[in-house]
Amino acid sequence: MHFSGQGVPSTALIWDRTRNGIRAKAVSAMVASNIWLMTRKAELKSLRDLTDKDRIALPSIKTSAQALFLWTAAEKEFGPGQWGKLDHLTVSLPHPDAMAAVLNPGGEITVHAATSPYADLEKKAGLKVITDLYAVEGGAVTGLNFVSTEVFRNANPVTFAAVVAAFDEAIDWVNADKPRAAQFYLDVSKEKISLEDLTRILMAPDYIFGKTPHRVGAAIEMMHKAGILKAKPQSWKDMYFAEAHALAGD
Repeated sequence: MHFSGQGVPSTALIWDRTRNGIRAKAVSAMVASNIWLMTRKAELKSLRDLTDKDRIALPSIKTSAQALFLWTAAEKEFGPGQWGKLDHLTVSLPHPDAMAAVLNPGGEITVHAATSPYADLEKKAGLKVITDLYAVEGGAVTGLNFVSTEVFRNANPVTFAAVVAAFDEAIDWVNADKPRAAQFYLDVSKEKISLEDLTRILMAPDYIFGKTPHRVGAAIEMMHKAGILKAKPQSWKDMYFAEAHALAGD
């Protein structure tokens, strides 16, 4: 595999683990997207309201964007060094299973760290938001990166440039007509979601298709603090190819 879409945590992990090998790096960001802590319990209005009877569903407990979000939110709520305060409440579940569990009135899961479209479906079902990633971080946060390796880039400069050009064209194509992009996605994926709902998600201000990395440095800092990264990049630019360095990222 020569190109892939990777979340920021997995981008950082493979950058860290391949620095002396294939040297994986991000070409650029792909999309910024929000994460919401959804709950069916009206009494849960902040992280401080959680008790040992609550369980928080994350797709991965240590290496997901949702895990980073929860760590950052916990440290901001409870103080420096308290990023892991809620770890004992977390459960690893794929998003579809987590949604089914949090919607079950008698289920163990009371909170789901949900992305679109799961958060949107849960809001329609009456669940409430405790907090969200953008509120915690103070703005948009990159959700996915477009990733390749230095070894492939150096050995195949023409192919690399062609793929990156196609990626740039795709970003522009999506942004030019998001309803068209939604229809194209449904035609290809056969996803069980209405065109109206998907278009609403893509048109939301939380969803930003673009190459600029947003608040990647904060994620790197948290991953290093938590011991997930052995080496700490000096800035977000260390994890991105030189062409991305001119972007106004952070």
